[in-house]
Amino acid sequence: MPAAGPNALAVTIYEHPDGVVHAEESGFEGVACVDDAARLLTVLSQVWGRIDGTGRPSAELRWIERWAHGLLAFVLWMQEPDGTWLNFIHDWDGDKNRDGITSRPGQNFWLARGILGTQRAASVFGGEAPHDAYRRGLSAAAAHEAPPDVRALHLFAALLADDVEPFLAEKWADELLACRDGDVLKNAELEVGVPHLWGHVQEGALAQAAETLERPEYLEAAIASAEMVIVPAVISAFRERGSTSPYDVAAAVWSLDRIAAATAEDRWTRLAADGRAWFDGRNAAGSPVYDRERGRVADGIDGARVSDNSGAESNIVAAEVLLDDAIEAGRSMADPFAS
Repeated sequence: MPAAGPNALAVTIYEHPDGVVHAEESGFEGVACVDDAARLLTVLSQVWGRIDGTGRPSAELRWIERWAHGLLAFVLWMQEPDGTWLNFIHDWDGDKNRDGITSRPGQNFWLARGILGTQRAASVFGGEAPHDAYRRGLSAAAAHEAPPDVRALHLFAALLADDVEPFLAEKWADELLACRDGDVLKNAELEVGVPHLWGHVQEGALAQAAETLERPEYLEAAIASAEMVIVPAVISAFRERGSTSPYDVAAAVWSLDRIAAATAEDRWTRLAADGRAWFDGRNAAGSPVYDRERGRVADGIDGARVSDNSGAESNIVAAEVLLDDAIEAGRSMADPFAS
C-alpha cells in the first residue's frame, strides 16, 4: 500500500476458489479494511512478542516484525484527525472510502479494532505514533455512546492501558450491565432473542474487568450470561446455530478464556478447548474448518457443509484464538514476499 507509506501493507478481503474478490455486501465497500488489518496487527504483535521474548530471533523471522510495521503504517494512515478510523480503501491506489456505511467514521468496530491494534503494537514495538493513535482513539470512543458489542472492545482496551483512569473502564463495564435481558448481555438495546455470537465478547470483557478492577459482580454477570449464551452453543458444537462462522466461534472462545482466567476453574478451560476444537472437526460438518496443511481457514459451516471460501476475517480471528498455532507457524514460515 504505497499510498500509506513505502513499506505499508493491507490485507485483501476474500479468497474465492476463482480468485481474490473485493467486498460488496453493502454496495461496493473496497479491497482492504482497517478491521482486518488492525486485527492482524494485533496477532502479529503478539506472535512477535512471544518469539522475541524467548531470545534474539533469527534474521529469517524478521518478516513477522516487518509485516507488523507494514500493517501499522496502514492503520495509522487510516485514522482521522479526531481519533476515529475510516475502514475501507476502494482500490490499491489508496482511495479511501469515506461515505460507505461499513467504512465511515463513528462508534463502530473499526474504531475499536484500530485502538486495540495500535495499542498492542505500542506495547510490543514502542513508538510515539501508535501510542498517540490509541490514546486519540480512546478519547473518540469516550466522546459518544456506543453499542454494547463495540463498547466491550473499548472496555478491554481501557483495561489493557496503564495510562487510562479506572473510572472510564468502570463506566463502560456498567454500560454493558445496563443492557441485559434478564441475565443475558445483549449486543444492542433493541435486540431480541438469543444474541448473535459474532462480535459478542461482553462476557469476556466483564470477566477481565472483574479481575483488573477487583469487582466480583462483573464476573458474576459474565458467568450468568455465558451460561445462557455461550455454554449451550459450545456443548452443541455450535450445531444449534445452523450457520456458524469462525468469528462466532472465536468470540465465544475469547470470552471463555477470560472467564477461565478470572475463575481459575477447569470447567471453563475445558469449554474453551471444546470451542477451539470446532476448527478441527468438532462441528456440524464433522470436518476441519482449519486446513492445517494449507494454513487456510474456511469461512464457516452452513448446515453440514464447510464453505469453499476463505476470507481474511476468518483466518485472522482463528489465529487470535489459536495463538499457539500462529506462533508455531511464525517460527516455521519463510517470508513469502522474499525474493
